[in-house]
Amino acid sequence: MTILVTGATGNIGRQIVEHLVKGGADVRALARDPSKSAFPDGVSVVQGDFLDVDSLRNAMSGVSTLFLLNAVVPDEFTQALIALNVARSAGIERIVYLSVIHADVYVNVPHFAGKYSVERMIEQMDFKATILRPAYFMQNDLMVKDVITGYGAYTMPVGPKGLAMIDVRDIAEIAALELLRRERASEPLPIDRINLVGPDVLTGTDIAAIWSDVLDRTISYGGDNTEGFEQNLKQFVPAWMAYDMRLMGERFMTDGMLPADGDVERLTMLLGRPLRRYRDFAQETAASA
Repeated sequence: MTILVTGATGNIGRQIVEHLVKGGADVRALARDPSKSAFPDGVSVVQGDFLDVDSLRNAMSGVSTLFLLNAVVPDEFTQALIALNVARSAGIERIVYLSVIHADVYVNVPHFAGKYSVERMIEQMDFKATILRPAYFMQNDLMVKDVITGYGAYTMPVGPKGLAMIDVRDIAEIAALELLRRERASEPLPIDRINLVGPDVLTGTDIAAIWSDVLDRTISYGGDNTEGFEQNLKQFVPAWMAYDMRLMGERFMTDGMLPADGDVERLTMLLGRPLRRYRDFAQETAASA
């Protein structure tokens, strides 16, 4: 049978496809423009878009397991619901959905609320799914790499509570393992949720200290100004997205992004190795600069 990967041309989706191919799966990748995609040999690439229902019907025909990833866009929830309905019509029961940690806590943050609603629909529609709930991606900090190295400041709004940041490479590998587990089960497996976290809970000052060590010079933390963070983001992303990210940062300040008991141990067992640490990410980033 076939595993369909949506978001296949993105950073996480592309890595998932590679892991699935190495795992011997029959993989189909959904892409808006197949001519611009590059996948390993044997991957079937189909053109499609979440708002193009006929293209989704074509992409999901003959599929047994679905990886669902929706980008943060204004109509994210609508796109996900269309995909779920088309999947049900196609007879797909087995799903791995990429949500976000604390989706039920950060209720005022638009993209968190949207993903939590998708989780509820997956349950209500009786899909047999793994809901992956990743914490903050380490690779998000590549957006401020030049600020760190050029101005000596770490400006992401992490705050004093701490975030259990995770490397996207670990997310992709775990997602692929879950897709293979569900695909190869003799019967659809019951719904499950997995928090995807890193091994360390780091505050803004902790992260600045790591960069100070890695770069061998003082890096200060300056991320508590969420208003300034929003204004800076508006130079690069739409205003609605900058505001969404500001609201997320404010919840970082008040709530943090913390693992539950046993999360790190569970992920370590799934991977069969330790989770990647933020210090390793910082060292790799500095070395590639």
